[in-house]
Amino acid sequence: MNGVTKEQIAAAKRMTAIEFLRRYRPNDLVKSSARGEFELRSHDSFKINGESSVWHWKSRGIGGKSALDYLIYVEGVRFVDAVRLLCEESPAYTEPAHESIERERPPFALPAAAPNNDRVVQYLLGRGVSIPVINYCIEQGILYESVPYHNCVFVGKDEQGQPKYAALRGTYQYGRPFKAEAPGSDKRYGFCIPPTAESDTVAVFEAAIDAMAEMTLAGSAADKYRLSLGGIYVPEQSHTIKPPAALEEFLRRHPHVVRMELCLDNDPPGRTATAALAEHYGKQYALTIRLPQPDGADYGDLAQMAMRQKALKRERAEIAR
Repeated sequence: MNGVTKEQIAAAKRMTAIEFLRRYRPNDLVKSSARGEFELRSHDSFKINGESSVWHWKSRGIGGKSALDYLIYVEGVRFVDAVRLLCEESPAYTEPAHESIERERPPFALPAAAPNNDRVVQYLLGRGVSIPVINYCIEQGILYESVPYHNCVFVGKDEQGQPKYAALRGTYQYGRPFKAEAPGSDKRYGFCIPPTAESDTVAVFEAAIDAMAEMTLAGSAADKYRLSLGGIYVPEQSHTIKPPAALEEFLRRHPHVVRMELCLDNDPPGRTATAALAEHYGKQYALTIRLPQPDGADYGDLAQMAMRQKALKRERAEIAR
């Protein structure tokens, strides 16, 4: 096959569609009226079995089981691109919190670095992140651009400063944005923007870009720890939550931290997770809930809104001259 090998295709087919959707499209995946079945908010005629992963898009008359089939036939990603995304960047499915059996992780490996970070810088600028914040993260060795796909790579490190985790975010403009984790990533070591001076506060976000966006809105001040959980898991019928591995490890390594800011997305999953985390950590830490406004927003949205408002003010000032 031109562009990919048989081995790459076989590797890409190992991830099921339900695994991919639960990890990378959780806000689009909702329960249907049938037991054990889910549908997509964006395509209500799309149905998928939560156990077998067999899916059927009734309005199109197509179906499948693997994440590869889903990317090709539902999201419209080219076959070679879909194989490369699933194989080269290897999206890592995180088992639901109630699972007692942990799958063995492959050896961790960071994607190769591009000779420069130009595409990542331009992408993050378009997301409303400031140049000082981008440069600070690059200088800290927690952000760079990969090859050959020019993804943003958000790095998480252990106590010795060794990379143990990497979240990947596509910078291409077609289709839905690619999100994945590097093979063997250990979710205990989340992407974390450190302060310039010691701080007793950690702000908790769902995604790395949200952390960078909030830092931008704060005047690019590196005045506290900003930790990304790499996504959230919310129990369906309970307000209790398994403590996020990244947050638990961070708190273990930073016993001096006594203040916690919950800055998750202001959507139903984010609000539910916030309530559960507040209940779990509220007695141990001075806790502040800082959900972005309005409803449905995340800090990335707020940074983009602020960027557009600044651009509009500049345009009006130029016209007034």
